[in-house]
Amino acid sequence: MEERLQKIIARAGLASRRRAEEMIASGLVTVNGRTVTELGTKADESRDHIKVAGKLLRGEQGRVYLILHKPVDVVSTLSDPEGRKSLRDLLGGIRERIFPVGRLEYHSSGLVFLTNDGELANRMLKSHRLTQTYHMKLKSLLTFDEIASLSRATGSRISRLRGKNSPWYEVTLAEARRDSLRRKLMQSGHPVEKLRRVGIGNLELGSLASGQHRALSAGEVAGLKRLLDADSKRATRVKQPV
Repeated sequence: MEERLQKIIARAGLASRRRAEEMIASGLVTVNGRTVTELGTKADESRDHIKVAGKLLRGEQGRVYLILHKPVDVVSTLSDPEGRKSLRDLLGGIRERIFPVGRLEYHSSGLVFLTNDGELANRMLKSHRLTQTYHMKLKSLLTFDEIASLSRATGSRISRLRGKNSPWYEVTLAEARRDSLRRKLMQSGHPVEKLRRVGIGNLELGSLASGQHRALSAGEVAGLKRLLDADSKRATRVKQPV
């Protein structure tokens, strides 16, 4: 199927769509050996020989989807100007250019999703309904009324896992609501002592050891895309006039 070149390049993770347009206009993209500079040009990545800055675009075969168990005190980027340990230090054996989707704080641990699929990454970042699941250790026990109030205020699901004096809770919510929940917990005298992300959508950290990574199965990738498709359909219905 033919698509605009900038969309193909962005989906392959070589550049953002805007940067891809700049590369096309600058003559850095060739299709079947011919330099293309017109932004409306279309191509079929399954059939055409596309090069970007001399690098062959490998299409679907070049896609990489990983989850990594980030330890605490590691920045969720591939490099750090302050010299702190980064995700790159944990990605031994991965030669493809991949990037993390979303953020996880320096002192937090858990699941980080990395890919070179620019289109999928963009859909995940724009999604307002893709849930994330965390295990939170609080300084003190929440009452049932406090759990109900926090759930209503942040749209989260909260359940106690274990512990009484320093209890752990499982919390599922949209990423945009996470900071709001932490503020409300602090204000109510229940500061978060530890935070571990254990799930994003259908992706689960499971028994993956701290500092290790693994490739997603085809089924996990397909399941993630189905969730995003459903999110897009719901968003479209909401926007339609009554």
